[in-house]
Amino acid sequence: MILLIVFLPLLAAAIAGLGNRTLGNVPAKLVTTGALFASCLLSWPIFIGFLTGSNVATVTPVLHWITSGTFDVSWSLRVDALTAVMLVVITSVSALVHLYSWGYMDEDPDQPRFFAYLCLFTFAMLMLVTADNLIQMFFGWEGVGLASYLLIGFWFKKPSASAAAIKAFVVNRVGDLGFMLGIFGTFLVFGTVSIPAILAAAPAMAGSTIGFLWFRADTMTVLCLLLFVGAMGKSAQLGLHTWLPDAMEGPTPVSALIHAATMVTAGVFMVCRLSPMFEMSPTALTVVTTVGAATCLFAATCGLVQTDIKRVIAYSTCSQLGYMFFAAGVGAYGAAMFHLFTHAFFKALLFLGAGSVIHAMHHEQDMRFYGGLRKKIPLTFWGMMAGTLAITGVGIPGIFGNAAFGFAGFHSKDAIIEASWAAGQPGVWFVGVLVALLTSFYSWRVMFLTFWGTPRWAASEHIQHALHDAHGHDAHHADDAHAAHHAHDHHDVHHAPATGDGGYHPHESPLSMLVPLIVLSIGAVLAGFAFHGFFIEPEAGETFWKGAIAFREHLMHEMHGVPVAIKLSATIAMLLGLYIAWYSYIRSPSFPAKVAEQFRVLYNFLLHKWYFDELYDLIFVRPAFAIGRILWHRGDEQTINRFGPDGSAWLVQAGSRLAGRFQTGYVYSYAFVMLIGLTAAVTWAIAG
Repeated sequence: MILLIVFLPLLAAAIAGLGNRTLGNVPAKLVTTGALFASCLLSWPIFIGFLTGSNVATVTPVLHWITSGTFDVSWSLRVDALTAVMLVVITSVSALVHLYSWGYMDEDPDQPRFFAYLCLFTFAMLMLVTADNLIQMFFGWEGVGLASYLLIGFWFKKPSASAAAIKAFVVNRVGDLGFMLGIFGTFLVFGTVSIPAILAAAPAMAGSTIGFLWFRADTMTVLCLLLFVGAMGKSAQLGLHTWLPDAMEGPTPVSALIHAATMVTAGVFMVCRLSPMFEMSPTALTVVTTVGAATCLFAATCGLVQTDIKRVIAYSTCSQLGYMFFAAGVGAYGAAMFHLFTHAFFKALLFLGAGSVIHAMHHEQDMRFYGGLRKKIPLTFWGMMAGTLAITGVGIPGIFGNAAFGFAGFHSKDAIIEASWAAGQPGVWFVGVLVALLTSFYSWRVMFLTFWGTPRWAASEHIQHALHDAHGHDAHHADDAHAAHHAHDHHDVHHAPATGDGGYHPHESPLSMLVPLIVLSIGAVLAGFAFHGFFIEPEAGETFWKGAIAFREHLMHEMHGVPVAIKLSATIAMLLGLYIAWYSYIRSPSFPAKVAEQFRVLYNFLLHKWYFDELYDLIFVRPAFAIGRILWHRGDEQTINRFGPDGSAWLVQAGSRLAGRFQTGYVYSYAFVMLIGLTAAVTWAIAG
């Protein structure tokens, strides 16, 4: 069964990719979508088997892969509880994204190529999560990097998409260098790349030291920090996060697939998979906690002021990944995986819902040109509402022994916040609560700007161009709309000079796009309530995980015993964020612009994403281009070409001109040349 789950997407990718336009759009979509739904249907029984306790960890050999001296690597597929969680997350979201893409990419001329890339991405991610050794994990790790490059830059004729794809690829290579060094070091220390063997031997390495960068350091700390650098790149943690927002240049289904359930969660999965190693290094866990909390706060603040609907959700993803990492850092690996599980459903829902809004608004992504869409696209509205209720953590806390009930994010995010307090990390708890408030604010800001208020469609250039194409004339002069757009670049809400729809009528998305929204909405509503016991309850969690992660049962017990104020803190923060958003965008729409004007420096700081891109451009990009220009002009042109091919050509040309002068047609000239040659030959012979 596991062989079919993993290799069906690869087979479908090969068929659609090699067949391409010869195969045709519909056959390519049928093959790829059918393969993903088959993998999904086969994955859920495995997951349910671990929930019920009827399944045990298995390893399925595929082939003998690498042999070099004592180094021996076999390609095997490992299935345990951790793998089972990832299987249902990856295949479920990917299958729904495939179905959604039928409608969203319907007008694209390269549909077979797009669906082949989606399947290739899914196969690489499945290879990563079923890896039984670090080399196989690295194969899947690099595979998702390649597939994400292809998908982000799918519209390669669009310069911004190509630039975003290159940026994602390069930034991830930085993280991958750390991951490779971690794998090399792990093999050096343990003499194997087998994950079960490494985890079994990890406790024996506690307290040992290893030479690294001209000094000796704790062995497990060095290895874990190197591996974590890889996780930072793949999961877009602070410092290596800059590729994630720009990746929105790809088609919206790509955003849902990469940034919701698959690639960006690879780092969290890796840390949880290798959690017994991280348990041996308190220093490494402290770094994971600090980076996760910092990322959580940074991304949430950036999401406050973004106007592109997809970028807001992208920064939200970055922030939620920070939650997962600081949960792992405090030892709550079950809570980290639980949030990964629930996040997959509600974040995919939000991305696909945003895509439905963009589809309805003729590819307009700026929320300042939305408004009043609640009644125009009701199914999309209710889907986005379910996702918003889930991510903001709406629910009824379980206090005084009562059972908690709420949407998906309520159960998982609140569990992380409570675990941080139970682990004795009040600073991290405070960051978690503050980010819960910020998350609530920017999430409801998206809803209010998009679905409530007066329609602001008339000033949208995309809408006016659509009307121009449909009716043969501009409803509003494009230059006026363009000027109006840029005149308000620093205002949170764009006050268009004209209100109303300007003749444009948003329409609901086709059924192929709405069905995935409905299914994901069910997950956003019920996933937390239905599965929280298996992930984080002390006894049930220990039974479910069965050694797949380092499950701290005592921490889970302490988490449930935190004070009532701690249990209520996230809910209070959520309600406060909701109220501020309501006041800012419903009660007093002019308030955000006044705040932005009052705190201009802070607003610009957040609008420019803490100036990370500008800083990296100054430190890395410009010097790299300068070095490239020097090597190009002085090295290549003025040195290599000058004394190489250009110099050789000049010598041949000069020699030809000189030889041509002796071609006079007179016998005495030729006799003179022969005499000179003979004299030179005799002189050389005598001298020798």
